[in-house]
Amino acid sequence: MVFASFAFLFWFLPLFLLAYAVVPRRARNLALVLGSLVFYGWWRPHYVLLMLVSVAIDWAAARAMGEVGSGRRRKAWLLVSLAANLGMLAWFKYANLAVDTWNTLTPWPVEWERVLLPVGISFFTFQSMSYTIDVWRGDVRPVRSFLDLLCFVSMFPQLVAGPVVRYRDVERELQHRTVDLRQCSDGVLLFAIGLAKKVLIADSVAPLVDAVWAAEQPGLAAAWLGSFAFAVQIYFDFSGYSDMAIGLGLLLGFRFPSNFLSPYRAHSITELWRRWHVSLSTWLRDYLYVPLGGNRHGEVRAMRNVMITMLLGGLWHGASWNFLLWGGMHGALLVVERRLGKTAPYARLPLPVQVAITFVAWTLTMMVFRSTTAGDLARMWSGVLGLHGVGTLPALGQDAPFAWGALALGLGIAFALPRSEQIVARCRPLVVLGCLGCGLVAVCHLLSGGFSPFLYFQF
Repeated sequence: MVFASFAFLFWFLPLFLLAYAVVPRRARNLALVLGSLVFYGWWRPHYVLLMLVSVAIDWAAARAMGEVGSGRRRKAWLLVSLAANLGMLAWFKYANLAVDTWNTLTPWPVEWERVLLPVGISFFTFQSMSYTIDVWRGDVRPVRSFLDLLCFVSMFPQLVAGPVVRYRDVERELQHRTVDLRQCSDGVLLFAIGLAKKVLIADSVAPLVDAVWAAEQPGLAAAWLGSFAFAVQIYFDFSGYSDMAIGLGLLLGFRFPSNFLSPYRAHSITELWRRWHVSLSTWLRDYLYVPLGGNRHGEVRAMRNVMITMLLGGLWHGASWNFLLWGGMHGALLVVERRLGKTAPYARLPLPVQVAITFVAWTLTMMVFRSTTAGDLARMWSGVLGLHGVGTLPALGQDAPFAWGALALGLGIAFALPRSEQIVARCRPLVVLGCLGCGLVAVCHLLSGGFSPFLYFQF
């Protein structure tokens, strides 16, 4: 089930919120778990069992760590948790890639029934692992109630595409939470903004992106516009989901961390990564970069750790060598900026120029996300370099006004307007009416044209 769908907006969400409001407070975690299992199992019910097994292993491992104290046995239980979570992630996400690579490189092909990727497995395994790692570190105590841990991992607002929430962020709210009128209004407004981002901008600009990538030889104009359009699409698709997730969390009494901090206004790649998908960036920093040694053992090892973190972060995004390339590109850019004192090589230029160069560099690397093969990527990069000539703009038919309008509007919002949380915090009558109006238009547009899944569901 996805947020931007008829089933969620008009059936699941109203019925769930009604049930959640009338059950006793002590039963709200149970209500949230049951609702979340229905939400997750809507697509393929048997994958609910996979999540239950993951949570059960981590709950038992954390409890065992709390009982054995310190030493090798404590570390052994941590390894059990990591092996179980990473093993499931490796099998469901990377088994197909391994077999495809083997069949491509060797003369002994393997007959293979492709493994279907469970939605959200990349997110809930990271979230569950962070709990056991924090228990091992002594940052949180093992939770006694299996239901509380299951509630933390499975809560549907951020289950399938983040933000990646840590147990210590919601530990108190799992035990006791309240919702006041202001929190409800903020949640509704954030959800409305996120839905408008997804439906009115990301989905509207999608035909332009599809048309450019479908071209056999995209020209200079089409390739550049297509790259900008995809940057708009993925940003408003994913930040829209995050806004909706944070808004739903507020309605349920949880405060999830912000996930996007106007990333396209960054003046270096280093700063952009502090603003883009913040919950994942900080997760990779705290649970991968720092354990690798961080910057504690000299500059050369620090640069190595940056590269390893970005390579693995790239591969986390998708089971394709394209994503490994993308991670390597960003790792190289971050290493260069690190050598320059975590500033860009163009740091002496006027700030608007720095922002523009950073955005262009980002869009060129983000072509990897849209390109399913190396051939697609090479064709698009050739178009960007003008190797196919200037060319013409793609014909979009009746979608043209919406696509071009969404592109212009998306770029204007990304570079000029405050981010969603800042807009909601103002809570002025015109702001409230504007947000609700955009949300209503998005619902009407959704009902007239169906829905499309969020891009990050495939990662």
